Amino acid sequence: MKSKNLSENILRSVKGKGFKLIELDSVIETNHIVERSGESFRRFIFSFNDQNGNELCLRPDLTIASCLRYLNEKTKGTAKVYYYGQAFRKNLNKTDPIIRNQIGFEIIGSKNEKKDDKQIIETALKSLTKFNYSSGNLVIGNVEIFKLLLNKLDIPKRWRLRLQRHFWRESYFNDLLKRLETNSDVDPTIVEIDKKKFQKMLIGDQSRQIAGRSVNEILTRFNNKIKDPRRAKKGRNVSKIIKEFLKINCPIDQAAKKLNSFFIKNKVNLRIENEYFPITKRKISKLDIKYSASFGRELEYYTGMVFKIIVKFKSKKINLINGGRFDNLISDLGSSKKIPAVGAAINLNN
Repeated sequence: MKSKNLSENILRSVKGKGFKLIELDSVIETNHIVERSGESFRRFIFSFNDQNGNELCLRPDLTIASCLRYLNEKTKGTAKVYYYGQAFRKNLNKTDPIIRNQIGFEIIGSKNEKKDDKQIIETALKSLTKFNYSSGNLVIGNVEIFKLLLNKLDIPKRWRLRLQRHFWRESYFNDLLKRLETNSDVDPTIVEIDKKKFQKMLIGDQSRQIAGRSVNEILTRFNNKIKDPRRAKKGRNVSKIIKEFLKINCPIDQAAKKLNSFFIKNKVNLRIENEYFPITKRKISKLDIKYSASFGRELEYYTGMVFKIIVKFKSKKINLINGGRFDNLISDLGSSKKIPAVGAAINLNN
């Protein structure tokens, strides 16, 4: 009963901020998940085939279900919605629950991005007042700032896109940085050998498949590599700058100053204003507000502001609320145009 009352109080709180309740489909097409997260994610979902042979799955994520609803109903303009229910996902840790009880709220289709970011966090903070916690942290990051930094660094376009695309895969991302440092792909001897192979492949069957790619795809990538070379010394410098950037962690009221000092020190032509941060106060109620440059790597669909709220109940710390901006997700799911979106989810399992 206590848990039910808590959920109802949170829902009333969210509704009071102007959000409209919606119902979400419990079952979605598996390809929406696999195409976005990769085949490796299949092991985490509960899937099955319907009578027509279509592969379906229990929703592993309420945000994707909400975005599909927005897309399928051909919603026009801004949708300010909230929902509650369960997400179903297998875990590597067998002690973690497979059913996640969540309350989510989102603003989709609005162009007032900075204002919406702030409203989502304000709604999260209002919901938090329904919990009896002793202390906590609100950690804010911004994936957009990392992308801005990449665009200012002196590296080939293909490397810029590669690092941006794999930012959320921390282990692989670190491997890419090591490759930048070692410069194995710009070794003169190896490049000359590759050029000979390139010439030989030009006169062969370009539709032939090698390791899952056509010869034509391989030739195109290598041609881009020749036209847009990476100098050895600059690769090491770029890796050093990125690693130092990701270590920036400070109270939110110091974030802009810390970042701009970092950019000046490393001769990066970039300046960040406070508008990139929906909150600039160091403390709100029982929460310390912090900025982390590396935060935002948990989900690949985040594109801008991201945040999490960790609170302390007695002696236990719990990651209670997570959220952020996901402007590319609806277009990834099939929209012909980019639709801005930002939201958050409250984890009720704990």
